[in-house]
Amino acid sequence: MQDVARGLAFKEPPIFERGAPGRSAVSLAPLDVPDVDPAALFGSRARQEPAGLPEVSEPEVFRHFVRLSQMNFSIDTQFYPLGSCTMKFNPKVNEWAARLPGFARLHPYAPEALAQGALELMARLEDALAEIVGMDGVTLQPAAGAQGELTGLMMIRALHQSRGRSPKRVLIPDSAHGTNPASCSINGLVPVPFHTGSDGLIHLEQLAGLVDDETAAIMITNPNTLGLFEHDLPKIAALCHEKGALVYGDGANLNALMGRARPGDLGIDIMQFNLHKTFTTPHGGGGPGCGPVAFKAPFEPFQPGPVVRRPGAKGEGYSLDRTRPQSIGRVRSFVGNFQMMVRAYTYIREMGRDGLKAATDLAVLNANYLRVQLRDSFLVAYDTTCMHEVVLSDKNLQHETGVKTLDVAKRLIDHGFHPPTVYFPLLVAGAMMIEPTETESLETLDAFVVAMKAIAREAHETPAAVTEAPSLTRVGRLDEARAARRPVTRWRPAS
Repeated sequence: MQDVARGLAFKEPPIFERGAPGRSAVSLAPLDVPDVDPAALFGSRARQEPAGLPEVSEPEVFRHFVRLSQMNFSIDTQFYPLGSCTMKFNPKVNEWAARLPGFARLHPYAPEALAQGALELMARLEDALAEIVGMDGVTLQPAAGAQGELTGLMMIRALHQSRGRSPKRVLIPDSAHGTNPASCSINGLVPVPFHTGSDGLIHLEQLAGLVDDETAAIMITNPNTLGLFEHDLPKIAALCHEKGALVYGDGANLNALMGRARPGDLGIDIMQFNLHKTFTTPHGGGGPGCGPVAFKAPFEPFQPGPVVRRPGAKGEGYSLDRTRPQSIGRVRSFVGNFQMMVRAYTYIREMGRDGLKAATDLAVLNANYLRVQLRDSFLVAYDTTCMHEVVLSDKNLQHETGVKTLDVAKRLIDHGFHPPTVYFPLLVAGAMMIEPTETESLETLDAFVVAMKAIAREAHETPAAVTEAPSLTRVGRLDEARAARRPVTRWRPAS
């Protein structure tokens, strides 16, 4: 259908440039407290002039923030192919469940007797997640995937200490997620990076000389950041276990496995989830997230407290076990980000066993569809059957036209698509990491393919159209290097 009109695009100024002195959005009663001289209370530290806050009416405030929201690109507006981030659509039934008064209005300090529904939901979610990944237990407390990673390594360290050991070395392949080394260092462990093979995978012979008595663990992302399945994982796990080392699994890419393979069955001892990726809770711009940790039985005493205790034989209800002498301690206030747990549990119950498996199948199918459709226009870094994401490279395009990955990403914005993850993973030069997820239709994927192929043609015929993109946005190409080196963090009045 041809567009009849394209509507309006508002250029919204900072709210400080709106309004006028004395204008207000509220009606306040006269002050009924005596005036206080700030200088008498704060001396020379008292402010010498008004704070310079905007003075605006209610329509001005409302329109300002609504217009800003209309500038946002979100998963609710268009395809969001950020590789490694799993930006899938968030079903609105999740929001309905999270807004049920019994959940939404529950105070975190409510007595356990008045929070039985919430505690039961947490227990059911723990059981479901443990079953999905083949583990014995789950803690829901960590507030994000990265904090779950940190928590898992704390539990690994605690388990070693309980056995009278204190190994420090943690093996990390170059195909792992970038937060792994930081989590090691924070825990007082020593990250030991190593290279994967030419096929992008870990091979047993590579580890033979690396795993020793000082190895605390190996951290493996599976599928790895190249979108490839680590098929030697059971053998790798056996080798590590023989030396007393543990296997940590980064569960950020679980969207390629659930219903098809269980990390626990492959030799993983402990792993974190990212509920905002695999289980359709909001990403939230840095929070609130939820990064549960699943573990095998030996880790149970060390999990963060409090722990949800199931009803006993005497008929008592759900409760929180706060007596955990071997626990690594609390890693999040209260019991974690409960509203994220409600959303994830709703998704799991809605999908069921067959639905979760179908989601995995579609995610893998969609990624391979893009790999095949785009292989003639872009270099596929590892042109073999991938899992949930495919990694392209600008190597050939840049050599032939001078157009780079960043240029392609900027030009995609003109076509109405959010760019994929760029320049990651680091072991692929000029990487474009595309993850379509299972929630995108064939029509959406085909439109994306058309846009990518059009950009590739432009790169050869009119490269300036790509290197100067975006051209249809409110602002053009920004100097990102200058912005990073000389950030403007305070508002200045327009001259």
